[in-house]
Amino acid sequence: MDAQTVIARRIARELGAGMLVNLGIGIPTQVANYVPGGIRIYFQSENGLIGTGPIPEEGMEQPYLTDAAGQSVSALPGACTFDSAMSFGLIRGGHLDVTVLGGLQVDEQGHLANWMIPGKMVPGMGGAMDLVTGARRVIVAMQHTAKGKPKIVRQCTLPLTSARRIDLVVTELAVISFESGAATLLETAPGVGVQEVLAATEASLVVPEQVPQMNIEGATS
Repeated sequence: MDAQTVIARRIARELGAGMLVNLGIGIPTQVANYVPGGIRIYFQSENGLIGTGPIPEEGMEQPYLTDAAGQSVSALPGACTFDSAMSFGLIRGGHLDVTVLGGLQVDEQGHLANWMIPGKMVPGMGGAMDLVTGARRVIVAMQHTAKGKPKIVRQCTLPLTSARRIDLVVTELAVISFESGAATLLETAPGVGVQEVLAATEASLVVPEQVPQMNIEGATS
């Protein structure tokens, strides 16, 4: 199973029936594909859509149905569209239960940098600042390292997205929580040991005596 699928499957298990959930660009968009059957979750796209479904099969795309990145999405029965003012009113008003975002770096205090690499042209922060600040729970979906360098670091060297700390980061190696105020290793991926996680992490991690493995079964595309 590839790294992105492991991450998306594990995050899907964090979502519960009736939640209003925003999925960011990249790995987060895959989470909708792995929600367990029988659970209705309301996925919101910040460009003005509630009720997004899985990524459509090739040839079934609709040009007027896209997420914030312009990628094709499907719409479930009962879906609704609205303008950006309403969309960001929901985000800034604290109505989102969960946002799932990609990340460039997360530090050991739980601060996220995910919008800019200095020296590279970017169109802007987009909705990331609003989502991290406004959602009730923030989950980051990202690979553990980039070109062999840790992405979970002692202190972010890239510009922060928000002063608010995230709640959870899920990588292909581990699940790490920041809800206690410290980076705490909650789970390791199947076949991955604690020492492997520590070797790939620059940040200091609190490691409980027992660290279970991720459960990524039961969420099928």
